[in-house]
Amino acid sequence: MTLQTASVDGIFRALSDATRRSVVERLGVRPASVSELAAPYGMALPSFVEHLKVLEGAGLVRSRKVGRVRTYELEIEQFKLVDDWLQRQRSMWERRLDRLDAYLEALNKERSK
Repeated sequence: MTLQTASVDGIFRALSDATRRSVVERLGVRPASVSELAAPYGMALPSFVEHLKVLEGAGLVRSRKVGRVRTYELEIEQFKLVDDWLQRQRSMWERRLDRLDAYLEALNKERSK
């Protein structure tokens, strides 16, 4: 397994949870403090912080602490890894579907004779 594959796996693992996906969407708008991010969720702060640790461990977010306030923001570069992977998958499936389409057209022409 390559480092890039491991990174993509970790990113998908981190994004497999609805709470973490929601946090990523919110951070897409602007950086936010832990308390701002946790406010909409009915869970204890330590439980919510675990979600942030998973996102940070996957490299999707980074945090900085100023005084007593820890602020999180997206780490855009990591999302490019996923985008590249998805582009490769899309290209592969488009080629396969194009070949299937050509085969079905040829089969159809053969039946029409």
